[in-house]
Amino acid sequence: MPATILTIITGTRTTMLDDFLVRAGLAAVGLSLATGPLGSFVVWRRMAYFGDATAHAAILGVALALATDLPIGLGTLVVALAMAVTVASLAARGWAMDTTLGVLAHSALAFGLVAISFFPAVRTDLSAYLFGDILAVSRTDLALIWGGALAVLALLAWRWQALLTATVNEDLAHAAGIRPDRERLVLVLALALVVAVALKVVGALLIAAMLIIPSAAARSFARTPEAMALIAIGIGAASGLGGLGLSIWQDTPTGPSIVVAAALLFLLATLRPRH
Repeated sequence: MPATILTIITGTRTTMLDDFLVRAGLAAVGLSLATGPLGSFVVWRRMAYFGDATAHAAILGVALALATDLPIGLGTLVVALAMAVTVASLAARGWAMDTTLGVLAHSALAFGLVAISFFPAVRTDLSAYLFGDILAVSRTDLALIWGGALAVLALLAWRWQALLTATVNEDLAHAAGIRPDRERLVLVLALALVVAVALKVVGALLIAAMLIIPSAAARSFARTPEAMALIAIGIGAASGLGGLGLSIWQDTPTGPSIVVAAALLFLLATLRPRH
């Protein structure tokens, strides 16, 4: 084969490889911009089950989108938002959340999986919805991920002080003229949006992990809420890039590899000597 042709082919392959890796890396970093601050509130408010219920509803959203010819992201957002609002309403009425959220989370996932089974062409792609497929992120997906992440970041920045006050003490929030139920709704909207944009990256089963693990790891290093949110963004981005590298190096599933990287960083954070 002539050297010129070989150079062209090799260069094309390298460009294609670099292109999809850059998109995957940017998707991981973009998602961390939203999961870092939002995950901090999930940790502070002990909303892990809340995140699970909303994330599991994403599969039901996929089924809705397929049945109605809606974009997958829109169907996911609608159902995740409906689930989040339902859970927030039940919490406001004093329902026992552990049991209720367990029922809702697993029921939504089961209904979604059963509904998707009626679409045979999608069955082979089911693992992508469950565990993500960051290596297949397109430029359009990337724009949606970054757009959604920046929207969540802007929403949390706008309501930051009110959210913090309502998280620390609801009575104090009332005294300051802040409505805790309204701030809870802000978190609900942000969580639903993150679920919608994260489905492509880590999948429905792992979204809650990327909300909780980087933020839990950041708590060991932070002295202020703002510092914890920023450190969580950094740990989330490092987890995404590290998991992506592990996946390419060892040919492992990318979504779970990202969570493994986050778990290892959490382990290192817990082993760090404290002064």
